[in-house]
Amino acid sequence: MDSNVPDFPAGDVLVECDRIVAVAPAIQADDAWIIDATGSIVMPGLVDAHHHMWLGLMRRMMPDVDDLFAYIDVVAETLGTHYRPLDMFTSTKLSALASLDAGITTVIDACHSSRSPAHTDAALDALEDSGIRALHMVGAAMDKQASSTHLPGDLRRLAGNWNRGDSLVRVGLFGQLNLDWWKVARELDMRILTEFIGDLARLGPEFDGQLGPHNIFNHCTRVPEETWERLADAGINVTVNPRSDALFGFDDEGFAWQKAVDHGLTPALGIDLDTAFGSDLFGEMHALFGQQRSAMRYRRFRGETDVPDPISVYAVLRAATVNGARAAGLESEIGSLTPGKQADIVMIRTDDIAVFPVGNAIGTVVQAVERANVDTVMVAGTIRKRSGKLVYVDPAKLAAEADASRQYLLEASGYRPELFAARIKAAA
Repeated sequence: MDSNVPDFPAGDVLVECDRIVAVAPAIQADDAWIIDATGSIVMPGLVDAHHHMWLGLMRRMMPDVDDLFAYIDVVAETLGTHYRPLDMFTSTKLSALASLDAGITTVIDACHSSRSPAHTDAALDALEDSGIRALHMVGAAMDKQASSTHLPGDLRRLAGNWNRGDSLVRVGLFGQLNLDWWKVARELDMRILTEFIGDLARLGPEFDGQLGPHNIFNHCTRVPEETWERLADAGINVTVNPRSDALFGFDDEGFAWQKAVDHGLTPALGIDLDTAFGSDLFGEMHALFGQQRSAMRYRRFRGETDVPDPISVYAVLRAATVNGARAAGLESEIGSLTPGKQADIVMIRTDDIAVFPVGNAIGTVVQAVERANVDTVMVAGTIRKRSGKLVYVDPAKLAAEADASRQYLLEASGYRPELFAARIKAAA
């Protein structure tokens, strides 16, 4: 994924400590520990550019919800209001480990449930404990009972504790359109996340001069042309969530990913939420490829001229690697197999009956691979998955902890999801 480093039908990647040292057809390193990748695809770790990790305990609880406010009523007003720091830790760790298992080495964790400093500390500890690389975006909780009086003041403490040069886990602000909070985050050199749906939010003139590469705008659906031009002129980062944008009906035929590209931006991909989907970017890549081609071909069928070209699998993979790294502010550190960058590396087996023979390596990753094909995952030179299994993880213990937290939340809230419901149950 680096135009200055050739792609090799067969080759070696040499890692020393946490860095990639060399990428070449053959490397002589007699004292190295050898990982035999014969018949596998070796590539950069995937970057999930938008994920509410705190929702891991609510996996698939609302798989076909199409009402944003009904979703908020359940996840925030009914269940989220009862979250303890322990539940925040368990949910975040569950989501992080599932991400690593699927070849995701970096995540932008969009936490709109930072109920207290203790909740934030628990989420950060969970990310660090998992071994994933993360940018944890601290934001006000969505439910009406929550207090946000600790924000933005707590950002200074968090920046001092976590935003060190050698930290795998760093902190930013999930600031929405609160300009006073933005100013505090900018003083601390933090990235700022805003979820932005054009007909639900407005970017007023007070934000002129406040926008820049430190901003991440997620969704960006139904955004007016004038606003797109302002975002593009400022060089902000755009993240899109193909599956959840379709789930909630956020997007229209303008198609946010394509709008961003048309304005010279480099949109990245995010999973968004576990309440409907699994923690893997392969599903998002599939959705992006299909949705872009469908939208553009509809426009061509309708008789429009100058319709953008159909998306390529290479563009999809860039969105899941290089573009995600850029959104996180880590383009110089991750996103490609480049000597000098951090050793965030994924090895994918191609010997599965659904994968071989490999006619095109990029097409295989984007269109055919699943988490079961992810053999090895390395983050900053440390192995996190090997031979198809997460290391340093006790699945039975994690399952017991998740079950206990989930049961507590259901009892405390009185919410009872139905196992075979044809439609999602509303909150009481």
